[in-house]
Amino acid sequence: MTWTRTLPAGRAHGHPEPISGAPYSAVELMPGDRTVLLLDQRKLPSQERYELLTEWTQVEEAIKTMMVRGAPAIGIAAAYALVLAAPRGVDALRAAAESLGKARPTAVNLAHGIATIMRAAEVDPSPSNLASIARAYHAEDVAACKRIGALGQEALPAKCTVLTHCNAGALATGGYGTALGVVRAAIAAKKEIRVVACETRPLLQGARLTAWELVRDQIPVTLVTDSMVASLMARGEIGAVVVGADRIAKNGDVANKIGTYGLACLAQAHDVPFYVAAPWSTVDLACESGSAIPIEERAQDEVLALAGTRIAPAGATARNPAFDVTPARLVRAIYTERGEFTTIRS
Repeated sequence: MTWTRTLPAGRAHGHPEPISGAPYSAVELMPGDRTVLLLDQRKLPSQERYELLTEWTQVEEAIKTMMVRGAPAIGIAAAYALVLAAPRGVDALRAAAESLGKARPTAVNLAHGIATIMRAAEVDPSPSNLASIARAYHAEDVAACKRIGALGQEALPAKCTVLTHCNAGALATGGYGTALGVVRAAIAAKKEIRVVACETRPLLQGARLTAWELVRDQIPVTLVTDSMVASLMARGEIGAVVVGADRIAKNGDVANKIGTYGLACLAQAHDVPFYVAAPWSTVDLACESGSAIPIEERAQDEVLALAGTRIAPAGATARNPAFDVTPARLVRAIYTERGEFTTIRS
């Protein structure tokens, strides 16, 4: 089911449109403030399935299992989870915040979303107040993405093939997207943009999610395996690389989906500009450099299997770091809603 199919009557009675501003949403707080709606991104592209969650622990599990993913969307989901915890009192709210903060360690937006709600709770811990703050936090992310897109698209020529990795679109954010927000803004500016999307092993977020978003928006997209990029760059077929981020250190080092560092090295070798698009909430000024960013190591089965089918022999083991760190020296520019940066400064 989709939001538009499940809430037509609600809209007729004055219920608001989804904050994402799109026909699909990664996460929304439903009218009444007792239910969080999540698109199960594990099911895409074959099934657009939404889950209605009424307990904060269910949202926590959704974050851990990547039903919802992408740093900004995780932060928003955590904020909404705390709204669900609020009716049980301040002590329960604090316990929920502590537990949620451990759900995924690399994405700094998780802590940012939690901190936003907990600061508000110090003034007024009522569920209605926290729901209002959480929705405002969500709306601010959408506005930030649109500002990022407007700034980032200025770096792209009038005709360009953009390579992206993983999914940094509406599905990874409150709506509109960061890296894909740059693409959307460039197209809105009448630029001729084509997208090359890396499939992004092991969970295929590029193939399953980025391609799905772009096809829905009728934006030309070509899918490639991660190992094809060097050949395409050598042929001059890539004009720019634009990716999102899960954490940006004070010195400009960028943590993003595993494989991003390799793309940055290839971009430098072939003189292709490498850009990062992310909201300011992804910048961690308390983290001096990329070496201090915690890297999540996920289950081996994600590598040993593909779409649930075992592809490696019994007895084989695997490594599965979910992210890598791209040094600031390989990044042409970082775009946030606060502007364009070549070095992050406090």
